[in-house]
Amino acid sequence: MQGLMQHGALTLDKIIDHAAQWHGGREVVSRSVEGPIVRTTYREIRDRAKRVSNALLSLGIKPGDRVGTLAWNTGRHMEAWYGIMGIGAVCHTLNPRLFPEQIAWIADHAGDRLIFTDLTFLPIIAAILPRLPHVEHVVVFTDRDHMPGEFPLAGEAPRFKGLLAYEDLIDQHGAECAWGGFDEGTAAGLCYTSGTTGDPKGVMYSHRSNFLHTLITLQPDVMGLSQKDVILPVVPMFHANAWGVAFSAPGSGAKIVMPGPKMDGASIFELLDTEGVTFSAAVPTVWQMLLQHLEATGAELPVLKKVVIGGAACPETIIRAFQETYDVEVVHAWGMTETSPVGTLSVLTDELEKLPYDQQMPYRLKQGRPPLGVELRLTDDDDNLLPHDGQAFGHLKIRGPIIAAEYFRGAGGKILDQDGFFDTGDIATIDEHGFMQITDRAKDVVKSGGEWISTIEIENIAVGHPKAALAAVVGMPHPKWDERPVLLVKLKAGETATKVEFIDFLQGKIAKWWMPDDVIFVDDIPLGATGKIDKKLIRKRLADEGYSLPEAPVQPTPAPPPPPPEPEPVATQTLAAADGGHGAVIYAPEPVEEVEADTVLSAPEPEIAPESELVAAPPPEPEIQQVSATDAIIAEATAIAAAAAPPEKLPEPEAEATAVAEVATPEPEPVQIKAEPEPPLRLREPDPAEPSKPTPVLADAGEALPFAMPITPGKRGKGKAAAKAKSEAAGKASGKPPRWASLYLDLALLIALAPAILAGGGALGVKLGMIPLPLGYTAMTLDWAPRLAFISVATGLIGLIIALSAGFGRLWKGAVLALAITAATFGVMVAAKALGGQSPPIHDVATDWKTPLGFSDAAMAARGGSAEIVVDDPSLPVGSAAYAGRRLAEINAETCPAARPLVSERAPGDVYESIKAAVLASGMTLVTDDPMDGRLEANGSSFWYGLTDDLVVRVRPDARGSRLDMRSIGRDAGPDQGRNCARIGTLMTAVRGQ
Repeated sequence: MQGLMQHGALTLDKIIDHAAQWHGGREVVSRSVEGPIVRTTYREIRDRAKRVSNALLSLGIKPGDRVGTLAWNTGRHMEAWYGIMGIGAVCHTLNPRLFPEQIAWIADHAGDRLIFTDLTFLPIIAAILPRLPHVEHVVVFTDRDHMPGEFPLAGEAPRFKGLLAYEDLIDQHGAECAWGGFDEGTAAGLCYTSGTTGDPKGVMYSHRSNFLHTLITLQPDVMGLSQKDVILPVVPMFHANAWGVAFSAPGSGAKIVMPGPKMDGASIFELLDTEGVTFSAAVPTVWQMLLQHLEATGAELPVLKKVVIGGAACPETIIRAFQETYDVEVVHAWGMTETSPVGTLSVLTDELEKLPYDQQMPYRLKQGRPPLGVELRLTDDDDNLLPHDGQAFGHLKIRGPIIAAEYFRGAGGKILDQDGFFDTGDIATIDEHGFMQITDRAKDVVKSGGEWISTIEIENIAVGHPKAALAAVVGMPHPKWDERPVLLVKLKAGETATKVEFIDFLQGKIAKWWMPDDVIFVDDIPLGATGKIDKKLIRKRLADEGYSLPEAPVQPTPAPPPPPPEPEPVATQTLAAADGGHGAVIYAPEPVEEVEADTVLSAPEPEIAPESELVAAPPPEPEIQQVSATDAIIAEATAIAAAAAPPEKLPEPEAEATAVAEVATPEPEPVQIKAEPEPPLRLREPDPAEPSKPTPVLADAGEALPFAMPITPGKRGKGKAAAKAKSEAAGKASGKPPRWASLYLDLALLIALAPAILAGGGALGVKLGMIPLPLGYTAMTLDWAPRLAFISVATGLIGLIIALSAGFGRLWKGAVLALAITAATFGVMVAAKALGGQSPPIHDVATDWKTPLGFSDAAMAARGGSAEIVVDDPSLPVGSAAYAGRRLAEINAETCPAARPLVSERAPGDVYESIKAAVLASGMTLVTDDPMDGRLEANGSSFWYGLTDDLVVRVRPDARGSRLDMRSIGRDAGPDQGRNCARIGTLMTAVRGQ
């Protein structure tokens, strides 16, 4: 028997129709690619989307045809979405962060017939069109005035009929178009996976699945959106439909704010602040940049209420910063392209919400509970169900009407098990409260001694180290345990660290047998196109470099020895603490009595795609012999004590030696398991930056000091007066000038040298890290030294006058020397000032200002919130002399001839390797190394003052071979004295010569 209810197909056109009818005046705000903020409404979005539909029909697009979009989050992009899907065509979102060859492969595999794109991505389209035999039209999201003057293709594209301006195209058609009328199972959207284990695979969403996903996201325990909200989807529309927000916002009638191409911290804050955003969604990298901007500027977030964070594990620091500093709720989410993408969210239950905040944190860090419509299960390798006890690790499987049943064109074959569950490829646990936690990808999990080790959990803890910028854990082959974990760490700029520091940091936070066997410090950690750590590439690079595990795992700093009176309790407590508070519970795959203690205890996821060569930490220095070191310490201590203390207070030599030896080599703890000996004590090497201090030598009583002068008895006053009178008389007799004149000339000489001393001292002090940059550069070099130079001019001239009047024959050498140094100093100052006046007060140089290169999230995070803002089309403010108000594009053309694109007949990959080699040879540090995208980012510092510049390089295919563009930007405002122009010129010359 069937129910007696009305039936209506769940098609997506009903969502925008609902928004237009019942929330028609609600705003849709976009930061356009051209620059200005554009405001429209849901009513206008729906009308313009119908014009898009009519335009597509006129161009021959039929139901089922795939229409690609390569664009940022804007209102125009949303119009195209609904216009495509409204007539039964398939909206295929393309990810511009992939390498052009990958984009071409995906668009060709999908069979796209037309592509909508932004001006930003026209170079990519020009490069790949010859490889897209199905594409006939490219529609650019702009008006006629902003259309490019030329569009050179990289080769022949016989079916391509030319570019179309979006605004011109839709103006030619009316807003009356029949939408819907097809089955709700009709394909609506197509999104490809990142392809980390082979070719990318297409996930084909239906109207029904997206409609149901929209209803799921509106649940209070998911996103909980309403018409009162103002939503900012920072997550791109090409990442799994912007997590469904492009449907749920109009579905609920919420105002939506589209960020366009600018997703740095300052730009995101501007929209949050000016538009009154209450809800936002993005990956952790975006929120890190926002928090850095807030910290640097002291800004507040009085309106924002909730953010959803997904795409990678969210660090605890971000959750706490939002909640404790800005009173913003953070919802940790998990999902996949295959899950539409919402799978679980960490919204606390009523029971958990009553706990103290610190006790809630473990649940907030987990990926959360599934909403209505999503089913989860855990299975072992034999497909047996595992309990939800928070301890059992298993394969995470998922089922529901919003989950993929197969891939487009049958890629990958059958992907569901016998019960209809999809294997996510993740390893996870589910606790008694229903909270799921991803512990690893199945292909990344470390299997050690038959047990699983969660690399993600170790990474999340390690990245909390104050010196760590990013961390990754991979498993490496081990002859006994099958695999052991290795921790790779990218340090923050300017930081140095030792392996032991990170091992100590992990102590007590993870099980002993999870402890990494080694720590490797790397220049960067490669990320995939979706911002997740590319562990496949890390393992490959380690293998290519012949890396193998050390013979002995890195050991933590030895704990202080237990008090001798109570050895038994102290040993038990130490073992329990070292095992994370679990006492004698040790997870060992073999019987404990057959394995040594230390061996058992230590054994058993921005939005750009950077990757760089892994650089292993330097080999350990030769160990210092403990006995000789101890003897040296005892000898030095004894010598100093003997000189400073009475003999009766000195300790007995035997007792002191015994005490020191006990500290250096503690007795092994009386545990039941045989323990390996503690590693020998390492003495800290003297810091080269610290000047060595000679040991003071005190003279015995009555002994004459080396610098002692004999004292002639008699009346001091009378003696001095007589000596002075005698000296003056001798001077007059011999023609010797007065002493005060000589003293003045000495002072004039010192003042003449002072500017150079200040400038040199400031440079050297900053170089050695002894003086901060503002003092050494801004104060000493730019302020104090020029002031003293002016003073030295006056003192030099006065010195010359004194020499002429007080005895030029004897004083001329000092006077001329002081005057010469003064003239040289003043000349250098005047020359520098003249050079500074001629150099434009800029710190930003680019080879192409029509489509200037921007920085990835990782590079912006490295740049820091206190650096100068990166602007697409900057101009100089009033106050910059002859250059005031002028665009940098014009100034670069006049003052930096080297800043021009380099077009080469060489292949893009060849040019990329050449520029990478040139960047590394220049001493810069890589931030992004992504040959698939042709993008390289690096930073470098000046030799003396450490003034830091950021470089972005892009190699793209060109009709003649390849094109190389660069942009180099200083982090500090004001003139760079040609530093960035010179860098670009040097790199260009190096590439041309290779």
